[in-house]
Amino acid sequence: MSTFTPNDLRNGLRGLRWPLRLTWAGMLAEALVQSLWPLMTVVLLVLAALMLGLQDTVIIEVVWGAAVLTAVAALGAFVYALRRFRVPSRGAAMERLDASLPGRPIQAMMDDAAIGTEDEAAMAVWRAHKARMAERAAAARAVPADLRVSKRDPYALRFVAVLAFAVALLFGSIWRVGSVADMAPGAGGLASGPVWEGWAEPPRYTGRPTLYLNDQTAETLDLPKGTLITLRFYGDVGALTLSETVSGRTSDLPAASDPAQDFAVLQAGTIAVDGPGGRAWSVTVRPDDPPEVEILGEPEVAALGEMRLPFGANDDYGVEAGEARIMLDLAAVDRRYGLTIDPDPRAEIVVPLPTPISGDRAAFEENMIDDFSKHPWANLPVKLTLSVLDAAEQQGATAPVDMTLPGRRFFNPAAAAMIEMRRDLLWSKANAPRMAQVMRAVSYQPQDVLRSETIALRVRRLIERLEIHARYGLDDEVQDELAEDLWGLALELEEGVLADALERLRRAQERLQEAMKNGASDEEIAELMDELRRATEEYLQQLQRQQAQEGQQGQDGQQQQQQGESMQMTQDDLQRMMDRIQELMEQGRMAEAAEALQQLQEMMENMRVTQGQQGQGQQSPGQQAMEGLADTLRQQQGLSDQAFRDLQEQFNPGAQAGENQGNEGRNGGQGRGQSHEGQNGQGQGNGDQQQGEGQRAEGNQQGDGSAGNSEEGLAERQQALRDELRRQQGRLPGQGTPEGDAARDALDRAGRAMDDAEQALRNRDLAEAIDNQAQAMEALREGMRSLGEAMAQQEQNQQPGQGTAESDRRAQNRDPLGREQGNNGANSSEGPLAMGPGGAGRARELLDEIRRRSGETERPEVERDYLNRLLDRF
Repeated sequence: MSTFTPNDLRNGLRGLRWPLRLTWAGMLAEALVQSLWPLMTVVLLVLAALMLGLQDTVIIEVVWGAAVLTAVAALGAFVYALRRFRVPSRGAAMERLDASLPGRPIQAMMDDAAIGTEDEAAMAVWRAHKARMAERAAAARAVPADLRVSKRDPYALRFVAVLAFAVALLFGSIWRVGSVADMAPGAGGLASGPVWEGWAEPPRYTGRPTLYLNDQTAETLDLPKGTLITLRFYGDVGALTLSETVSGRTSDLPAASDPAQDFAVLQAGTIAVDGPGGRAWSVTVRPDDPPEVEILGEPEVAALGEMRLPFGANDDYGVEAGEARIMLDLAAVDRRYGLTIDPDPRAEIVVPLPTPISGDRAAFEENMIDDFSKHPWANLPVKLTLSVLDAAEQQGATAPVDMTLPGRRFFNPAAAAMIEMRRDLLWSKANAPRMAQVMRAVSYQPQDVLRSETIALRVRRLIERLEIHARYGLDDEVQDELAEDLWGLALELEEGVLADALERLRRAQERLQEAMKNGASDEEIAELMDELRRATEEYLQQLQRQQAQEGQQGQDGQQQQQQGESMQMTQDDLQRMMDRIQELMEQGRMAEAAEALQQLQEMMENMRVTQGQQGQGQQSPGQQAMEGLADTLRQQQGLSDQAFRDLQEQFNPGAQAGENQGNEGRNGGQGRGQSHEGQNGQGQGNGDQQQGEGQRAEGNQQGDGSAGNSEEGLAERQQALRDELRRQQGRLPGQGTPEGDAARDALDRAGRAMDDAEQALRNRDLAEAIDNQAQAMEALREGMRSLGEAMAQQEQNQQPGQGTAESDRRAQNRDPLGREQGNNGANSSEGPLAMGPGGAGRARELLDEIRRRSGETERPEVERDYLNRLLDRF
């Protein structure tokens, strides 16, 4: 049986020595914090105020009052500390340490048995109990101090004091504390004489810093209009006085000897502080000019009525905001039909002008973009005024500009009639009876005008509502509801709700024919042609799916064999035919365009989509897109080569086309011009010496006569190439996949670079154009790589068919640029973009030649700058 002796008690208490000391130290810290926090708060706040120099910005009386309040607060905090502070005893520390242990083992170790001391068995149990308590006490750890005083400081004043002191350490100075000693009564600072301080604070929007007038040694001050002058006089009142002529004040003037002087600079004049240590300045005022705004061009109107109006604004300090106001030009309105009566009062249109989100607003150009198609004044004459405002609330505005408020055009006669009735209803509520009569006349035989019984029923319901409300009067809410119903009805008549792709195609063709008859603008033609292209692609896809479901491929092949020779057209042929129609319409050759559109309509009505049989080398949409992009890249490379040829020949005017030393054409040939293909040129560029000089000259003459041998011709070719890329983007597969989206993003960058190259060519800046063309080619290559990854991912996700055609196997063996790879992974020389087996060596030769030419100082500076940019890029 274990025993517990007094020595064991002493040893156990000796082991608790350091936990007990640390616990006592924590209790002492608690007592100090809980009693001294008010005093520390007062001290930190006073130090922060003195270090920030607040005593120098107020009058001496305020400083004395603050000193008295500080002394009272410090005394109260000191009394609070004396009443609260108590030094903790050793017994209290032991009590806290014992309370942190289970069963209070320290107290149990020091207890003695009250009864049973004569019973040896009872005492043995008692000694065993104390031994267990000693073991628990040996595991004691110091109790952490509780320094929280949130219950005594519910408003967290101590944290406010700490924050103020931290700010003073960052932005103040410890040396400013000594300045308070000079403010004491009888101190030598005031006895030495009066002093003054002054500041000139320009308006914040000017971005100019505040001037400390005591440090300004020049006698002239150039200040922005509205600058705030602040002066403070210290010492005997009247010893220092102010005289100024810059504020223009004539009434409610403060005394010249007032210790606090504040006024704004509004005009040129003088500021003088008269008295000991006084100063005087001659002030010139920098005026704040009002902002200016101007319209930079005619508004651009999209086919669906969206308007884009370019404008520019400038101000010496920056434009804050702007707005466009549009008012109806009643005198210019053709007052016929529903517009004969006076219009209902309607507020002018106010549209906020866009401003740059970041950057300088001193001068900028933006576009105001808005859609007024549903506004009651759409397609009516209006007056437009732009106005801008600067930070000083000065306003600049343009003169009212006469224009027709853009709106959507409707080519369907019934839809146009509904829109006209909507305009009359919004013009005046009194037009309701006349509208009901006109709509009854229009829908007299709905099968000839309206497309479905549903639309006819809606028209009849609308007429009934008009007649009922016309009899009892229209309010604004009913007027808006009827106008919205008329708008939706016109849209349905114009566009239709067509689920069948063939019907949608016919509808797009009809709308295009109506646009031809009504003289549509180029923007409307482009919008309608895009709609026709989309409808054509949907129709082809639907027809292909339908034939695949019905298993008609074999039947179509038999029918074609029975019919003999038949015309075959690819989707590219259809796209080229639609491009030709659009070109004819834009040139005003409407008769030819209508005839071509009729031919397209007949072919689409009678065509059937045929699909190649397995093993016949049919290409997937991804392979077609890859080949199309490869061809676009080749054409862009040729165009860049020709632009570089023209840039070289600018610095050698005496040479013939292509005769510069080292001049390389599109096909990689050197010199003599036959390697440079113009837009219509027929030069071969293969170095074929069997052709006679006359034949080569003829080819060169054809090329020289084309637009491709001038900057303008190159720009036209660049624009055509951009249009072709835009068409290919609409047919790009892999939509919704990361690889497909990456390909589309890359082609978007290529398109923007092509647009920049076209603009540079029109500005005759060949060096900039070549840079942009290089960016376009790089983006095209990136897009093709992403497209190749998308195709590979799609093939992995698909289940293998019953047999893979040879063309499919070859397509799988191509790299993202469309080049076929050899057995060892090397690029084949038979691919569409292959450079031949010496491609790497040829690239090194070109790079060495660029380095050599960039080091020739006799070359023009412009050419050497361009060559250096090529070296930086590649």
